[in-house]
Amino acid sequence: MKITDIEATTVTVPLEAPIRHSVGCHWGRFVRTVVEVKTDEGLSGWGEMGGGGESAKQSIEALKQYLVGHDPMNLQQMFWKICNPTGSLYNNRTQMHAALEFACIDLVGKKLGVRACDLLGGALRETIPFISYLFFRGINEETGAGGEETPQQMVAHCRDLADRHGFKTHKLKGGLFSPDHEADVVLALAEAFPDDGLRIDPNASWSVETGARIGRRLRDVRLEYLEDPCWGLEGTRRLRGMTDHAIATNMSVINFEQLASNVRDPAFDVILLDTTFWGGLRQAWMAGIICEKMQLNAAVHSSGELGIQLATMLHLTAALPNLSYATDAHYHHLTDDILVGGKMEYVDGCIDVPSAPGLGVEVDRDKLAQYAELYRQLGGYPYDRDPERPGWFAVWPERNHAPFRETPPD
Repeated sequence: MKITDIEATTVTVPLEAPIRHSVGCHWGRFVRTVVEVKTDEGLSGWGEMGGGGESAKQSIEALKQYLVGHDPMNLQQMFWKICNPTGSLYNNRTQMHAALEFACIDLVGKKLGVRACDLLGGALRETIPFISYLFFRGINEETGAGGEETPQQMVAHCRDLADRHGFKTHKLKGGLFSPDHEADVVLALAEAFPDDGLRIDPNASWSVETGARIGRRLRDVRLEYLEDPCWGLEGTRRLRGMTDHAIATNMSVINFEQLASNVRDPAFDVILLDTTFWGGLRQAWMAGIICEKMQLNAAVHSSGELGIQLATMLHLTAALPNLSYATDAHYHHLTDDILVGGKMEYVDGCIDVPSAPGLGVEVDRDKLAQYAELYRQLGGYPYDRDPERPGWFAVWPERNHAPFRETPPD
């Protein structure tokens, strides 16, 4: 089997409402680039990455010179062709490699009649629990959805998600308002959902001292972990001695060199593995195996996926021996997907690992065309800008918060 062509298509898929974060906002939709790898045997494999537009298409398709004629089963050689540290020193191709590796693993699985998780050693679980990923949301002007800011509004939003999807673990994306306001939200969630797991992730926007103080405020909360409360390995090593909570990261340990540093001199207790950030499904799985051997807990991170990447997350989670936590996902914020059959369904907060060969999902080409056309109409959006905070920039930790409004806008 040889690769004959690679095509990239940028799509934009609507969200229920804009989702706000510490440095900006997703403006009511995700922009993703879908990658199709074709072979001489008539098989296609599918991959996906964040962002898009003509530059993404050109960047992906420029890699044809490396991969046309390449056997997609030879994943290790593909990694070195694309991500050789010398050759890519000034041109980081990690996320492009991830999208291509997804597609090649999809192809290999289809060729051999096995699932992606089987290529990683087999599934340890077939049903994967997920979290209700809670964001302070902007307002969808067409439907009126969103607009949550107060603790009471966030509890109502969480209850709606739990009722619809069955989630039993809830994570607040913080770093938007003052740390104390966000702690109030967590305390309200703890009171409303006393038997459920809770997390907070301010995206490293707090100082070490603020992380310690908020940790003390949340001492009696059933908090699974603090995720990236402050920036970096060194800052978190300081914080580690000031809090009783476990500390997780998806920002400061996202490659093997950083993982080695964390093993030698621990800063984080939980490593969140991302199939895109780590450069592919195999790369994230290998990181998970290192964590297992070094007695570190692992979880699976979400970087704003459609169904293709969600499938990679399901296969990764299925094959991780040391999975200790429910998986992150933005997926429930989407109103639709590009998959044949539509969005995957949550049952009791879980999604089953796909049973078909490869990634186990297929792209609906009509949906792909529909959302490619929507992207052409709407274009992209600046990820680091928030329409509700015009003129605002994240230029200094803890000083970048908009004034909190106790009463939401009409």
